[in-house]
Amino acid sequence: MVTGTILLALCARTLGRADTSPQAAPIVRALEAHYRNTKTLKAIFLERYGAGRGGLQVESGTVYFSRPGRMRWEYEAPEPKLFVVDGKTVWFFVPSDHTATRAPIKESTDWRTPLALLMGKAKLSNLCDRIDLATEKPGDAGHVVLRCLPKGEANKPASSQPGGEDLGLASPDQPFDQVLLEVDPATGELADVRVLQPGGIELDYRFGNWIENLPLKDTLFRFQAPPGVAIVDESASAH
Repeated sequence: MVTGTILLALCARTLGRADTSPQAAPIVRALEAHYRNTKTLKAIFLERYGAGRGGLQVESGTVYFSRPGRMRWEYEAPEPKLFVVDGKTVWFFVPSDHTATRAPIKESTDWRTPLALLMGKAKLSNLCDRIDLATEKPGDAGHVVLRCLPKGEANKPASSQPGGEDLGLASPDQPFDQVLLEVDPATGELADVRVLQPGGIELDYRFGNWIENLPLKDTLFRFQAPPGVAIVDESASAH
């Protein structure tokens, strides 16, 4: 879906235990407070993926979040795709391939999966050893950029962290150098999540037109394979 989501496995120890700079602390509190009582979210997104000299891939669409930990990413360009987390299973469907993959949510390490924690009781310190203000220029005037540096136990699932809430979501096991989060300090609204990984790999999710607490049907977060679509089970028990 925050997502891997948001964050991007955001869960675990209290802010007081995190090594957070005085400048960043009020921004982190605003971010957490903004989404603490939100039931549903809708936004448009632009996803950019770059791998060293491999060029830049850009995709866009609409994303929906629903507490607890459900999300739906509807990719519209350059081709239709669907990524759904229903609370137990992660589904990924590319109509042009006539194939859908599924995996238990606890085994998913996709970065979109931790982003679903925008819809859970989450704290940024699950991924971060240190949180401070980044020097990178934000995309929108008036915003600030938080920098999250990884901690040694960043890859533990939220359920194994002291004080964490088990939402059934795995933390991403891909190593990362840092995560940058662009936030509106006045409202705590998240505008952008940028993941920097070793080898020059960058993954960026930019959000816009947030709508909060709109009524969303449960069927939006269920996946039903169309006729003729093959389902590939990617769970560990299937291999």
